[in-house]
Formats: sequence, C-alpha cells, structure tokens
Amino acid sequence: MKIKRILNPVAQENTYILENESASLVIDPGSNTSSILAKLEAIAKPVAAILLTHTHYDHIMSVEAVRQAYNHPPVYVAEAEKDWLMNPVHNLSGLPRHDDMEDVIVNPADYYFDFIKDYNIGNFQFKVVPTPGHSIGGVSFIFEKEETVFSGDALFKEAVGRWDLPTGNHDQLLSSIQDQLFTLPNHYRVFPGHGWDTTIGHEKIFNPHFS
Repeated sequence: MKIKRILNPVAQENTYILENESASLVIDPGSNTSSILAKLEAIAKPVAAILLTHTHYDHIMSVEAVRQAYNHPPVYVAEAEKDWLMNPVHNLSGLPRHDDMEDVIVNPADYYFDFIKDYNIGNFQFKVVPTPGHSIGGVSFIFEKEETVFSGDALFKEAVGRWDLPTGNHDQLLSSIQDQLFTLPNHYRVFPGHGWDTTIGHEKIFNPHFS
C-alpha cells in the first residue's frame, strides 16, 4: 500500500490517499481540491471510498468534489457526527470566527462505521476504532497488515487534538488514545490529521500528555 499525503492550506490539515494494485482510498479530503484531484488523476485508479476520521470542516471540504469526479464513491462516517456534514455550525465552518469563509455543507454519508466489522474495501483491509475526545465521533483506522494507523485529530506527533471545541473532552481523548492506540505495537506508524507522522512507541515515550 502506498500512502500519499496532501497538506491542505486551511488549518494545515492532512489528506491521505492510499493506493494499492487496483484502487485508492481517500481519507479526510480537505481544502486543496485541485491537488487532491490531481493526485487521484495521476494514480488513475478508481476511488473505492472516502473515509472520514471526523467531520470538522477542514477534513471534509473536498468530499463533494471527489464524489463528483469519481462516480460517487461511498462516504463513511461515525454515526455520532452524521448530521455535522450538513450543519455548518456543527462542523464549525458556520461559526462567527469563520465569517471569512463559505459554509461547508456536504451531502449525507452513505455508511456509518461498524466498530466490530473487519473492513475490506477495494482490497484495503482495516479496522475502525472509536477515538472520541477531540469530537464525539472521532475515529481511527488501523491497517494491521501495513502496521499503520490513521489517527485523525486524536493523536499527533508529541501532541494530542484540541478538546476545547463542542463535544470535546480531555479525559475522554486521553483514554481513547491509551485504550485504542497505545495498545498497538510500538513500531506501528501513525499518520495524524495534522503534522508529521510518528510511531506508537515514540508517542508513549515523548508525548507530554502521557508522561
């Protein structure tokens, strides 16, 4: 599996495009629509799905563009945030501090994540685990074969996500990381929603929130 990272200008959010022999997956398509579509065009494989770690505006700004360009691949989201896609206040784009940007409104998701299921979409095999605390529906994607996790805005390199936004909770966030991510092997690579990649072992030692 190849991993392409696109750094989006709005909130410095990371979009990840995963590629295997037959398809691609898009994780958290952010604000840089032209770069995301260009990368997918260069890969030249069908988009099997769009996976959302959560639905804050900076992670969903190009969902509709990818849908329209790639024959409406299914969008997956946590059920707890299903209405946030369509609600600018809930996805934070409609708050007064963002009066300089358009409201972000995305059509409903096609599927809600099942935390018991082993997913196989386009020959990508992964599990989805709940990692709330930054937001109530935050999730992480664990690719066991590739020994990789995409942690959204839960775990960052030597940091964690904000917990001061609506539905955020500091204790819940730390518990999510400890229970769902720090139980993974130390060598697993972590690709976060912001910033650079890291490993589980590095974060156990150097993340100040757990020292």
